[in-house]
Amino acid sequence: MVDALVIIPTYNERDNIEKVVYQIFSLPRNFHVLVIDDNSPDGTAEKVRQMMKLFPEELHLETRKGKMGLGTAYIHGFKWALNKNYNYIFEMDADLSHNPKDLVALYNACAEDGYDVAIGSRYIDGVNVVNWPLGRVLMSYLASIYVRVVTGMPVRDTTAGFKCYRSEVLRTIDLDEIRFTGYAFQIEMKFAAWKLGYKIKEISIVFTDRTEGESKMSTGIFREAVWGVIKLKWKSLVNPAKYKKEPS
Repeated sequence: MVDALVIIPTYNERDNIEKVVYQIFSLPRNFHVLVIDDNSPDGTAEKVRQMMKLFPEELHLETRKGKMGLGTAYIHGFKWALNKNYNYIFEMDADLSHNPKDLVALYNACAEDGYDVAIGSRYIDGVNVVNWPLGRVLMSYLASIYVRVVTGMPVRDTTAGFKCYRSEVLRTIDLDEIRFTGYAFQIEMKFAAWKLGYKIKEISIVFTDRTEGESKMSTGIFREAVWGVIKLKWKSLVNPAKYKKEPS
């Protein structure tokens, strides 16, 4: 039985989704894929349905009525995965900025090395980012420093969106209480896992900016991350019980 599911949210990713799915299914370790499409007008969901005829057991599709945010897409996917009893659940972008080959290293960190969360990190060995303008590299790198200073969280790439969770982590985090939708969502999930005492490992990756399609980055997403970090820290101080595990 395949115990690993890769969740890929999409919006107008028809040009990329076929490539990334085929690369995942060519890996030496078996992964299933769940695409969550927010009613892409470019026909992304239809492309996935065509591929499902070739991979009826491995490839799955959930569609939503419209753009509802990255965070809500992942929460939808997490609940779907937990209901299907996958043991290792991944976040991954559709635009090939995350190399599918790195899925194996993230899986091994959790399944073999005993970590609860594995993060594909751009900032373990310097700055491993390709095709980003210098301003965006600096913004991302300084944002991670800012998050570490405010929260105390010992993670170098705090906004990373390439991750593996053991299912226990997602069952323990109250997913209905995760409020942020953009980069702040990525920070909030890491912060919750860390505060709950789960073991986190960062794996060095090379992040390559998309070559097709359009970036979903916006000033609103960045603003949410800046203020969201302060809200996270404040809530953890006034309500520490939120991050206490129930006795097993």
